[in-house]
Amino acid sequence: MKFLHTSDWHLGLTFRGGMTYAEDQKYAIEGICRIAEEKKTDGILLSGDVFDRSIASPEALRLYDEVMTRICSALEIPVYMIAGNHDGAERISQLGGLLEKSGLHIAGALTKKPRAVNAGNVDIFLLPWISTDKVKAVYPDKADKINSMEDAYRVVLDEYRASFVKGHGNILVSHAYIVNAETSVSDRAAEVGKAAMVSSGLFDGFDYVALGHLHGPQQVNGKIRYSGSPMAYSFGKEEKQVKSVTIIDTDTWTQEIVPVPQLHKRTTLTGTFDELMKADFDDDILNGYVRLEVTDSFVGMDSIAAFREKYRNLLEVSGKSFEREDAAITMTIEEFENADTDPESVFIRYCRDILNETPGEHMMGLFKSALEEYVKEAVRV
Repeated sequence: MKFLHTSDWHLGLTFRGGMTYAEDQKYAIEGICRIAEEKKTDGILLSGDVFDRSIASPEALRLYDEVMTRICSALEIPVYMIAGNHDGAERISQLGGLLEKSGLHIAGALTKKPRAVNAGNVDIFLLPWISTDKVKAVYPDKADKINSMEDAYRVVLDEYRASFVKGHGNILVSHAYIVNAETSVSDRAAEVGKAAMVSSGLFDGFDYVALGHLHGPQQVNGKIRYSGSPMAYSFGKEEKQVKSVTIIDTDTWTQEIVPVPQLHKRTTLTGTFDELMKADFDDDILNGYVRLEVTDSFVGMDSIAAFREKYRNLLEVSGKSFEREDAAITMTIEEFENADTDPESVFIRYCRDILNETPGEHMMGLFKSALEEYVKEAVRV
C-alpha cells in the first residue's frame, strides 16, 4: 500500500498585516491532491495543524470542506488526520463517527484506548497533540510517573505498542517536537515551546512515524520524518526549502519525496536602492513574495511606492535606521502604509529591531506623551 504524508496546512493563516494565503494554500493543496491521484495512494496521513487557529475562519473552513470533499468523495482516498497544537481538538473531531464512514478518520483529543485504524495489513495509529496534564487526566493511574513531555509520550506510546497486531505494519501519525530537529521562522509555537521537545527513541517500534509541527521537511532517522508545510510561511530558511510530501510504500517501507507546486516563490533580495531598482530578476522572483534589505538608505513611502512598481508582491522591507548607521529596521508593507494611523505599532517594531526589546508600559507611556505633544505642535503650525 502507498500513503501520502503531509502536515501543517495552517488554513486561515495570514501574513503579518492581514494578507491572506488562501490562494497559495489552495494551489499547493490542489497539487497534493494531484500527487495523491497520480501516485495511486491508498490514503493520506495529515499530521496536524490543519488550521492556524482553534476557531477557524469562515474562509479556512470553506477551503477545508472543499478539499476533504474532493479527496474522500471524488478521489475516494481516505484521510487519517490528527489535531495539532493550533487546531481546536474538540471542534475538529465533531461528527467523527459520521465522517469516518466517508473515509475521513480524525483524532481530535487523546483517548485512553489507542486510536488505530486498520488498512489491510497496516494499522495507522492517530496520536493528536498532547500535554502532560492531558495525559495525566487520561491515565490517572500513571500520573505520578509523568513529570515531563518525555514521560507523557512514553506512557502513551507504550499503550500504543501494547496493542500491535502480530504480522501488521504500524504507522504513527503524530504532532511533536523532536530534539535536534531544525525549526524555521514560521515555527513560532515550537520556538517558544522547547520544553515540549522529546527524543526520537520514544517512537521505536513503529515502521513509519509521520510527524507534523515543524515546517521544514526533514528526516529525523530512517523511520521518522517531518513532511513539512505545503508552502513557505516565512523568509530565511524556508526560502531554500523544497516543499514536498512523502510517499510511503508499506511493502518495502521506502520513501519517495515529491515536490509540491508553489504559486509564489519567496525570496530575500539585498542591495542598495539603485541596485534593487535596476536589477533584472526572473519573473518568478518579480511576481513572488519578496523581502528587500536596503543597504544604503532609510526606507520611506516614496521608496516603497517605487519598489512596489517593480516587486508586485513585496511583503517586507528592511532599511537603515536614522539614529544608528549599523542598525536596520524591518517592517511589513502594511506597517509602512499604516504608519500615520497606527504609530504605536511602528514604535514597537522599531524597539524590537533597534533595541532588541519590546517596550514596556513605562516606555509606551513616554512615547504616547511625546506623540501627543507632536500632534499639538503640528496643529499649531
